Amino acid sequence: MAFVLAVTNQKGGVGKTTTAVNLAAELASSKRRVMLLDLDPQGNATSSLGIDKSTLSLTLYDVLSGNSEPEEIVQGTRIKNLFVLPANTALAQAEIDLVGEDEREYKVAKLVKKLDVDVVIIDCPPALGLLTVNGLVAADGVLIPVQAEYFALEGLGQLLHTIQLVRKGLNPGLEIFGVVLTMFTKRTLLSEQVKSEVEKHFGAKLFHTVIPRNIRLAEAPSFGKTIAEHDKWSKGAKAYKSFAQEVVKRANI
Repeated sequence: MAFVLAVTNQKGGVGKTTTAVNLAAELASSKRRVMLLDLDPQGNATSSLGIDKSTLSLTLYDVLSGNSEPEEIVQGTRIKNLFVLPANTALAQAEIDLVGEDEREYKVAKLVKKLDVDVVIIDCPPALGLLTVNGLVAADGVLIPVQAEYFALEGLGQLLHTIQLVRKGLNPGLEIFGVVLTMFTKRTLLSEQVKSEVEKHFGAKLFHTVIPRNIRLAEAPSFGKTIAEHDKWSKGAKAYKSFAQEVVKRANI
């Protein structure tokens, strides 16, 4: 059985997709078979790995709508052992299509069971709709990236409430796997204050590794590359390598 991790925060711009993509790449680099499941209609995880989402004839939408099997849409990447179930704007239609279907919250969970990999990383959309609920129902754990900026904790109460509801009614085994601080600037008092506040709320769930604010990290997706491909000596690359090692230890994978 694969270990399934849903990466989510309904607040946009917190480094959610960057975390999902680079964590998946680091885990694949350490000889684990990893599937990155792009559950965000923006398709940024797909394009971050150099896949042109506008030219795809089949995407995750086709699997969720029952017209295709996962093996028909899966894309390989330049990184050995890393595969992608891609998405583009067509996936937005799934939110509407699934509403009237039986067991609509279990579509992604059923899909995940068909995947022959060691780890599945789900990049959820920045919203608490039906697609995100599907991601949470399919997951063993939830990874929450939190931006080290003012209002960082705003809206997290709503996310935690959603996780609680999913645990109560749809996926009793769901756990908060961890919280990772992103866009961290060591030299600012604000970043340290946010870290202290997050630690107060989440305790041991907060990862020791923080992801720094880093230009090379920010520009990597525009080249369709992971940070390790774009600049393996950058602070961002070193941080994601360290973070992935923490994830492996915590998940025991």
